[in-house]
Amino acid sequence: MHRLYLVPTLLINVVIILIPALLTIALAFFRWDGITVPSFVGLGNFEALLGDRVFWTAFTNNLIWTAIFMIVPIGMGLLAATMMLVARRGSTFFQVVYFLPVVIATAITARVWQGMIYSPVTGVFGLLNRMGIGIANPLAQPSTALYGVAAVDLWHWWGFLCVIFFAALRQVPQEQIEAARLEGATFFQMMRYVLLPGIRPTITLMMVMTIIWSFLVFDFVYILTQGGPAFSSEVLSTMAYRNAFYDLNVGQAAAVALVISCIGLVATFFYIRIQAREHEHEAG
Repeated sequence: MHRLYLVPTLLINVVIILIPALLTIALAFFRWDGITVPSFVGLGNFEALLGDRVFWTAFTNNLIWTAIFMIVPIGMGLLAATMMLVARRGSTFFQVVYFLPVVIATAITARVWQGMIYSPVTGVFGLLNRMGIGIANPLAQPSTALYGVAAVDLWHWWGFLCVIFFAALRQVPQEQIEAARLEGATFFQMMRYVLLPGIRPTITLMMVMTIIWSFLVFDFVYILTQGGPAFSSEVLSTMAYRNAFYDLNVGQAAAVALVISCIGLVATFFYIRIQAREHEHEAG
């Protein structure tokens, strides 16, 4: 009887998630401009992607983005969370400060950085140039555009990881921390041998989610550069959007979306395997 209460949520997921997902998978094998009748092309959309230089540029940029976010924000979040745990005083204040960028809408964050930091007229880079300090705007250079966008997302994102890691660290048994202090462990020794092993499942989950979210990134790239200049900051999500709404090639956009989904499924599969091995190890 209680299972009947799950039916409404199941129906919502079927309508909002399952049906659109199945339609996207089907469209990946059709050529469609969004208006006329779709025509079946089999693997034609995927073959076109493999021969598309922009696709490989976007895929490479997603890999670079993933590498950046697997290292920088996770490292910053772990270090800050550990320091808050050890310092104890003022942790609530720092949690609010670090988490504040997360609650600001991404569109607002991107526009603020675009106008106050990167703008050659009203931004910091423009001010430095007027002062005679010639620093090129990273968003205007093909070699640095992707990193300029990533810097904005890093500022917006790392505080979330910090708060998550801090919540996990507070679950580490206090006896282990006190024992490490009595043994004279330094900050980094305590972090390496006591704290990080105690929150390994949380770190693993955040790393997997970082991989998934890195391949879904869209808003900051689209608002700040729209994938330019010269596709140097193009990622798979912006490529799919451009294919669907600019080039009216919905089938190829669906193929790109399917590639993104497959990467997410692979990351999820490895996470489940890692969790299963840890449970087996604990049981043994």
